[in-house]
Amino acid sequence: MKGTFCNDRLAKQRLNSMMRAPVNPKPENWCVDAARDMYHIGRWGAGYFDINSTGNVVARPLPDQTTEVELTEVIRAAKKRNLYGPLLIRFQDILRHRVQSLCAAFDSAIERFDYGGKYRGVFPIKVNELREVVEEIMDAGSGHGFGLEVGSKAELCAALALQNQPNSLLICNGYKDVDFIHTALVGNRLGKQVILVIEKLDELDHIMRVAKKVGVRPQLGVRLRLLSRSTGKWADSGGEDAKFGLNTAQLMVVLKALKDEGWEDCLRLLHSHIGSQVPDILTVRKAVQEGARFYAKVRELGFPVEFLDVGGGLAVDYDGSRAAFESSANYSLREYTDDIVQTIGEVCNAESVPHPHIVSESGRAIAAHHSVLVVQVFAANTKAQLTRFKYGKSEHSLVQALLKIRRNLKKSSKLTAYHDALNCKEDAHNMFTLGVLGLEAKAKVETLYWEICDKVLAHFRNSEGHVPEEIEILEDQMSDQYVCNFSVFQSLLDHWAIDQLFPIMPLQRLNEIPTREATLVDITCDSDGTVRKFIDLEDVRDTLKLHSLKKNGKKAQPYYLGFFLMGAYQDVMGDLHNLFGRVNEMHVFVDSDESDGYYIEETVRGDSVCDSLTTMQYDRRELTRQMKRQIDAAIKAGLVQSSAGMQMLNDYERRLDDYTYLSF
Repeated sequence: MKGTFCNDRLAKQRLNSMMRAPVNPKPENWCVDAARDMYHIGRWGAGYFDINSTGNVVARPLPDQTTEVELTEVIRAAKKRNLYGPLLIRFQDILRHRVQSLCAAFDSAIERFDYGGKYRGVFPIKVNELREVVEEIMDAGSGHGFGLEVGSKAELCAALALQNQPNSLLICNGYKDVDFIHTALVGNRLGKQVILVIEKLDELDHIMRVAKKVGVRPQLGVRLRLLSRSTGKWADSGGEDAKFGLNTAQLMVVLKALKDEGWEDCLRLLHSHIGSQVPDILTVRKAVQEGARFYAKVRELGFPVEFLDVGGGLAVDYDGSRAAFESSANYSLREYTDDIVQTIGEVCNAESVPHPHIVSESGRAIAAHHSVLVVQVFAANTKAQLTRFKYGKSEHSLVQALLKIRRNLKKSSKLTAYHDALNCKEDAHNMFTLGVLGLEAKAKVETLYWEICDKVLAHFRNSEGHVPEEIEILEDQMSDQYVCNFSVFQSLLDHWAIDQLFPIMPLQRLNEIPTREATLVDITCDSDGTVRKFIDLEDVRDTLKLHSLKKNGKKAQPYYLGFFLMGAYQDVMGDLHNLFGRVNEMHVFVDSDESDGYYIEETVRGDSVCDSLTTMQYDRRELTRQMKRQIDAAIKAGLVQSSAGMQMLNDYERRLDDYTYLSF
């Protein structure tokens, strides 16, 4: 399997590859519960998503309420507003629920373990910088003093304006220049709790100089470079070679400088971070224990540190396996908060120092669940349904051999038949390359080969015996390509860049058995614009079970897929490959007073052709002027009539306002 996986997962993949048969459920046994099991929606959905009795995916933005939002109904509502796919559906209530659940879990742990400090969460806005997301999180956490974390001047400027509660934290991570520091100190002058976290040693000199100049005693933090580190894709965020943070010797230099300046009380926070998406709770526990020990020792040196920031890392169970794999987590929210609170409390009690207020930066766990990307499948490339030929008595010997294999398939060994067919196909390729096989004969060989492969696979799918590894490989080769109206590079960047897994499933027809194995391809002109890895409880699947596309005459019926847990990073990291821009959005809120139990609070139109072009420094007026000049020249040359030329120009200008994606 391609991708970056821990060694125990690779071993499990290889074992499953050898022993797991590609078995299809029987049509007579199919039901909605079977669909739930196939796509694992009850595991990764976290109570927010399910399948209703009619086979449609529903959202339950507030899991403790019965209100369900059918996603296909939201798609229909979008069409009435002339918003077409790809479409991002945001469930703002899920954002609120995630914030409140996190705060409640920490508060409950603090009460159970008789902890002396409070919980003060912050949202790292790099996870999703969109204004409506940040505002919703801030509003949901207003009763808990929930704050923000920033890592750049742009993020800091946004956070200073949005954060209007004086008791909430604003933590400034990342490298800082003088302008960054000066802007942060403006927040301190306004009575905000803005904490400048020292990431490298020379930042302290800059902060001291600027603070003295503006007459402000800064609120400072220090990021510790722990020896503890995580595993998986983001393991390099921690450990001795981490990009950010101070080692123990550098920490002592900072403490001495603050003491010499009489600024001991300015050190408000100690910070550590071992990586995003930490899958193993033991890793969390060890890192928190190490960070708590640093806190205790610094307190013993006379620095009244108030906050201990355990960083991010609270994992999202993308694949539903609930295991220590990089796309999962082997712990619950309660276990996470209990371990942090209990571990810090035990260290502080042993060292006889006050319990600090606990800060966490759990951006992924807050934002991931709230948005779903809806894409339409509009075509399928299928190997087993090539052009049908009529065969005569004078066919090439290879064609005759394949016809014989097909004719005798029922009574012959299926594996032997596959080997013989494969041999014919390879001989045909070699003969065609040497120029001794005609085009039509080659086409017939390939058509018969895939027909035979399809029948061989059908036999092994329905058998209960051992399935040879080469047959499993053949199943991947035989899979369909479902062509989807979206861009991997705009909407699913982490899948392309780092093999991140996301739950993907059909949004309708789940009361029907899916019979096709498929990979997904986007509409960019790039061979990397594909999705070939899909979640599974014990493995990483190379294909996804989908339904055959239906047609009304020659036109395909709409078939929608949902890409779930898209709210963290994917919203804000996409690029403009082929100038496919941001997608259309709808924001959904639950409301029991509404007839449907919910309402569309806001719609945000995706990028138009002109929007994407403007980003790349094209000017609309100049483009139109150049087109008009070419059309005028064509009219003068007699290539088009004047009226037709003006219509062409009007059409061109209208196309500049079109959505960048395909229209059906």
